[in-house]
Amino acid sequence: MAAAELTTHDLIAQHRPTLDQALEAIRTRAYWSPHPEHPKAYGENGSLDAAAGKAAFDAVLNTRVDLGQPGTDDWVGGEVSPYGVALGVTYPHADVDVLLPAMTAGQRAWRDAGAEVRAVVCLEILKRISDRTHEFAHAVMHTSGQAFMMALQAGGPHAQDRGLEAVAYAYVEQVRTPDTAEWTKPQGKRDPLALTKTFTAVPRGIALLIGCNTFPTWNGYPGLFASLATGNAVLVKPHPRAVLPLALTVQVAREVLAAAGFDPNLVALAAERPGEGIAKTLATRPEIKIIDYTGSTAFGDWLEANARQAQVYTEKAGVNTVLVESTANYQGMLANLAFSLSLYSGQMCTTPQNLLIPRDGIRTDQGPKTYDEVVADLARAVDGLLGDDARANALLGAIVNPDVKARIEAAASLGEVALASREVTNPEFPDAVVRTPVIVKLDGAKPDDEAAYMNECFGPVSFAVAVDSPADALALLRRTIREKGAMTVGAYTTDPEVEREIEEVCLEEAAQLSLNLTGGVYVNQTAAFSDFHGSGGNPAANAALTDGAFVANRFRVVEVRRDA
Repeated sequence: MAAAELTTHDLIAQHRPTLDQALEAIRTRAYWSPHPEHPKAYGENGSLDAAAGKAAFDAVLNTRVDLGQPGTDDWVGGEVSPYGVALGVTYPHADVDVLLPAMTAGQRAWRDAGAEVRAVVCLEILKRISDRTHEFAHAVMHTSGQAFMMALQAGGPHAQDRGLEAVAYAYVEQVRTPDTAEWTKPQGKRDPLALTKTFTAVPRGIALLIGCNTFPTWNGYPGLFASLATGNAVLVKPHPRAVLPLALTVQVAREVLAAAGFDPNLVALAAERPGEGIAKTLATRPEIKIIDYTGSTAFGDWLEANARQAQVYTEKAGVNTVLVESTANYQGMLANLAFSLSLYSGQMCTTPQNLLIPRDGIRTDQGPKTYDEVVADLARAVDGLLGDDARANALLGAIVNPDVKARIEAAASLGEVALASREVTNPEFPDAVVRTPVIVKLDGAKPDDEAAYMNECFGPVSFAVAVDSPADALALLRRTIREKGAMTVGAYTTDPEVEREIEEVCLEEAAQLSLNLTGGVYVNQTAAFSDFHGSGGNPAANAALTDGAFVANRFRVVEVRRDA
């Protein structure tokens, strides 16, 4: 165990108020965040401002990130930014037969520290990450392709909020059971039976975090901090194209653990050689007891079927749907949908894909609109939003990989193109691949079209699906959620009965619903401490970020009884 520089007393004094506020936030579901979104909020109290953060990011390029882990047998790398910049960073490659035993060595002291100490240590990790938000923003931008402002917000404060939210839920579940109890059972005339009982939250073992390319911190932090706060060691296996943000996270976590007197090997990195595919190997190791995964349905299904020794949490693919029946704010609806389809080039697991629109049209505050008019007006709204290249680059970011580009190019062959995708030049990064969304018109009554709209087409590709009636739209919505899953559902209606039926479908099929969004809140955005990301109740994900079920099975309560 390392010598403590951060005392338990000081950590509790500093971070317990924040933990208490987080506990209150998840109870009330009201807006709250301790992590500022605005770039200019940083630069004081030890945090890096914009210039210092960029300098810190530049300083790590073309270097070796040495984490001091045991079992390092090679140095690996190869990340190339979607903006065309080779990062040149190398990371430790681990001999897992050496690393995994080293990770278990510190778990006893970490377990015995208790829920509160673990929570405040996690909050210290998050604070130090928050202080480096600008540096992390560049790391997220140049591995995910997010535009800088989105990378700063989603990859920084929003990700940190989700990590803190997981810590809060973990704390609640662990303290639900008291540490000790005096148990006395009357026996009539005989002496009562008396026992002293102790209850200890016991970690399952080593948790494996399998990171994703598009949101390495936002999707990674809930599982990482839920496992760490419940006493488990965490092995972080980043996506090969998005190692840097999680490597920096591991670096901070190891520094804080050591400073607090715990074994830094409680958190470690598992970077891989090109094409090595170590996720499958690690996932079935007997030491791995928890797995968090975000990515394709195929590998998520494989993990659920084959990693039988582990508790597996997956977020997979889904087909997100918006049902358009009527609206009292036609222009607001079009603007809201245009932004939702465009943000980060549709490379979010919450981006709408299918727009279900009655072929006879909809009622609006501007009078009746036919199906063709709605689709054409939405295309014009997207064009208007992205007509200026500077604004387009700020919203779209860059295409994260060649597969997304190929799907955009193939979309034109699937049906009538209502909005063609166009190339956008990024003057700062001329090698970036930037594309605007494509909208394709399909017919919900044609079996040939079903193959397109009933499968996820990840990226800026949306289908305007003509349906015979609102009832047919509801039936298709239900079937889509049940068969393919959905992280999000949106709907527009002024009819109370239709609204009730939409809500009933989403309740029965366990899909998160957003109704009549016409302002600055979008279907593909969720707020930590208030919104649930996914439900765990349909094929898109088997867990929600974040609720009690996401954390409670990462530990078990072990009881010791003694005669009083």
